[in-house]
Amino acid sequence: MRKPAALVASTAVFAAAAIAAVMVRQRLREARRWARAGAVLRDLQERCAAPAERLRLVADAMAAEMRAGLASNDSEGESGSSVLLKMLVTYVDSLPSGGEKGLFYALDLGGTNFRVLRIQFGGKEQRIVNQESKGVSIPQHLMSNGSNELFDFIAAALAKFVASEGEGFHLPEGMQRQLGFTFSFPVKQNSVASGTLIKWTKGFAIDEMVGKDVVAELNKAIKRQGIDMEVTALVNDTVGTLAAGRYVDNDTVAAVILGTGTNAAYIEHMSSIPKWCGPPPESGDMVINVEWGNFRSSHLPLTEFDVALDAESLNPGEQIYEKLISGMYMGEIVRRVLLKMAQDASLFADNVPPKLEIPYILRTYHVLMMHQDTSPDLRTVGINLKEIFGIENTCCKTRKLVVDVCEVVATRGARLAAAGIHGILKKLGRDIASPEKQKTVIAVDGGVYKYYPFFAQCMESTLRDLLGEEVASSVVIKLAEDGSGTGAALLAASYSQRFQAVDD
Repeated sequence: MRKPAALVASTAVFAAAAIAAVMVRQRLREARRWARAGAVLRDLQERCAAPAERLRLVADAMAAEMRAGLASNDSEGESGSSVLLKMLVTYVDSLPSGGEKGLFYALDLGGTNFRVLRIQFGGKEQRIVNQESKGVSIPQHLMSNGSNELFDFIAAALAKFVASEGEGFHLPEGMQRQLGFTFSFPVKQNSVASGTLIKWTKGFAIDEMVGKDVVAELNKAIKRQGIDMEVTALVNDTVGTLAAGRYVDNDTVAAVILGTGTNAAYIEHMSSIPKWCGPPPESGDMVINVEWGNFRSSHLPLTEFDVALDAESLNPGEQIYEKLISGMYMGEIVRRVLLKMAQDASLFADNVPPKLEIPYILRTYHVLMMHQDTSPDLRTVGINLKEIFGIENTCCKTRKLVVDVCEVVATRGARLAAAGIHGILKKLGRDIASPEKQKTVIAVDGGVYKYYPFFAQCMESTLRDLLGEEVASSVVIKLAEDGSGTGAALLAASYSQRFQAVDD
């Protein structure tokens, strides 16, 4: 009897030892897995680091490239230019004063949708009395058909919108309606109300339009609809944001877009634009469209993920700065980091989730949702991982690692955006203390700035650190709501009244 009992006991001991050994191996495997994932995160943190000393070098390089672009007519061309920043002359030499009066329209075409707006301005006392807008989706086939088809579709929607003009809007009898046209595609501007298309982006491919005046094409389509309306101002969204910012605060000197893409515009003295030909405008100033997304420098903190993203993009070697700080790309960078963690450290179990290998499946909107998750178990992170990638049953430790990756990418983007603004302030000589304590306002618009509080706060605090307390106290970052629409209508009002005064 004792022998069977001893056999059972020894078997149990061996079984327990085997189970313990398996558990130890599992723990060691888990420890190695987390160590590898942690190593990827630490390497990312080191390579994305943007200390103040480095950011000051980025700002210096930005200011230097701005000067080069202002001196080179080569920058006005398409690709292949010898300068990084186009520094496009917009022919907007004066901005809204606040005294604009009357009814003005705007058309905001920036992608697969466009908006039509009407705003009743009431002068300095009443400002914006009334406004209405309507969004319209462009059918896919019109994005690659002839130019007449596209502009006729837009003009027809505009005509329908004009026909719905209600009692809250008043146009003096005999007056022609004036339109501000926000056209957020690359154009070479020839005047404040004309510009030739350089190339289409964002999925449009109407080859016959390249090299044509977009305002002339729109005006012809408007006439075919029988509307008594004319385009008074052609602007891009950044210039519109600058106009909207100036309307609210006369100390606004620059505007920045931080959304799907990124860009900046600012007011430059004519004496600082060597490439300008002809007599200077009466104001002595000119709004410059920087096109800063194409900035690059050896001082930018790049990672293997950025290099791969750029190489696989539609425009390799271009828009490097935009690929680091804009909403189009930050989500994709996070995806690539998580994919490496899945491949090298089995972060999401032994198999790499197939959806994690799909480029651009993770949007920056998802990044901000996960990054801003304050629930104890990071529930929002878990939901996003499941809904986007099909990754189920993630532990809190995994979710925390995802949040850490989001924070590294967003922090780098925000700090580099601050360095870009610092570069503009350096170019304007507003990065140093002045006896007058001159107030400087930067108008900002775009979804990344508006809806990602961490990004906005990090950018602003970084800019304060770069400027120092004394200078920072006179620099204000201010949200400019709907700059691309309101700004276009304001410039239409400003320039139509200016032209009217000249005619009188």
